[in-house]
Amino acid sequence: MFEEFILTILHAFKSLSYFGVVLALTFEFIPAELVLPLVGYWVYQGDLNLILAISAGSIGGVTGPLTLYALGRFGGRPLVEKFGKYLFIREKDLVASEKFFDKYGPIIAFLGRFIPGVRTVISVPCGIAKMNVWVFSLYTFLAMVPITAIYVYIGYTLGPHWTDAASLIAVYLKPIGIVILVVLTFFFLWKYRSKLRKR
Repeated sequence: MFEEFILTILHAFKSLSYFGVVLALTFEFIPAELVLPLVGYWVYQGDLNLILAISAGSIGGVTGPLTLYALGRFGGRPLVEKFGKYLFIREKDLVASEKFFDKYGPIIAFLGRFIPGVRTVISVPCGIAKMNVWVFSLYTFLAMVPITAIYVYIGYTLGPHWTDAASLIAVYLKPIGIVILVVLTFFFLWKYRSKLRKR
């Protein structure tokens, strides 16, 4: 029932073309995992251009997280705990994202986009920590370009079966996130050891 309601909203946004794609992704209660494959289907139908659709999706992939970033920056954790449920922010996901941020710092704004359960709410601890908004936006955009491209392209490839995209993509995104996490862990260990040697 809820998904049908969301689909009705998305079809209304379709009339706004690429701006509608950005707008749909700006509202964090609408899952990007639903929006982007549908956008790919619109490309399949010939209503949108693939490159422009990916570009619009990547921009929306920044404006959406910026709303949660602002919630964390200007409201702090108490406001998030009070109103986060209306944006489908679960307590366990918030705690997980805070732990990731504490461990890896600002780069988590990029890395967190590839980690299921952390992807959506990672913007909150970035805001609470008052991370530079331009750095946050840049990291988020760099992560969202490949993610958006994957979702939209698979939705385009699947055509009428675009609803199968989310489960299919999850299989690929998780290993990518793990690889990135391992690489960054080794990078930070290398930097840490380099500092110790200089001392």
